[in-house]
Amino acid sequence: MKINIYIIDKKSKNDLYQPLIDHYLKSAKQFAEVNIYEIFNKDISKANDASAKIAKALYSKAFEKYLASGYNIVLDPSSKEVDSIEFANLFKDRAVVNLYIGGAYGFERDFITKSNIAISFGKITLSHKLAKVVLAEQVFRGLSILHNHPYHK
Repeated sequence: MKINIYIIDKKSKNDLYQPLIDHYLKSAKQFAEVNIYEIFNKDISKANDASAKIAKALYSKAFEKYLASGYNIVLDPSSKEVDSIEFANLFKDRAVVNLYIGGAYGFERDFITKSNIAISFGKITLSHKLAKVVLAEQVFRGLSILHNHPYHK
């Protein structure tokens, strides 16, 4: 199984969360290949100063080329909330899973409907870097659930 995480994020040399992310990716390696792709370009940079509507369009356009074959899951706070077991079941019997974390304003509805499913981890707002940690942990937890690994207990 291969899991790809796409996130709008600017690489940082001094990332407080990177050791945690590395830990979860290493732990998940026994079950799946997990890769994180940080997307940041001049259009995304412009989105920071744009209206919500324009920012959503710029985020969606930047991610459009990454909507790949496989099962595409968009994280969207206004979508159905899932618990860890429901999240784990999204991976079941899949060869490739792609997860998308948008920018501060999220994605356009059109981008969301092009995915297979949109889910929410809740209504709270997380920074992109912290959302990446939470998603990495939930990916490992989900894989642990599917493989009856004791981590979930």
